[in-house]
Amino acid sequence: MSDSSQGLLKVTRILGGIVLLAIAGIHLFLVFDGVGGVLGVLFILNSIAAIVLAIGMFALRGALVTFVVVLSLLFIIASLISLLLALTVGLFGIHETWTFTLVPETIIVEAIGILVLVVASAAALRRRARRAV
Repeated sequence: MSDSSQGLLKVTRILGGIVLLAIAGIHLFLVFDGVGGVLGVLFILNSIAAIVLAIGMFALRGALVTFVVVLSLLFIIASLISLLLALTVGLFGIHETWTFTLVPETIIVEAIGILVLVVASAAALRRRARRAV
């Protein structure tokens, strides 16, 4: 893998980890701001998962990098789809509005995370394919 590809993967992993921590922070803030019930529990689980994935993005090496990068991408996609479903048709009986606390910000952060992790995933998969040859 070229130095520029290795550098790209490193930078996007760091940025992806930061985005995951931001997602965790948003969801924890909403719980502390009063979101309870099923949604509050889901937000806590989302925060825990995002923190674990961020740690993986920062700490893992070798073959596990590809796994954690792709898993993080899928996690953020699922999180964004969940929010979009809650905004449109509802999710688990929860109907969200655009004016609720941090909804627009969450969409922006998660969209950025998806873009960053698509690049990271491509770089990680390219690295893995080159090592297999």
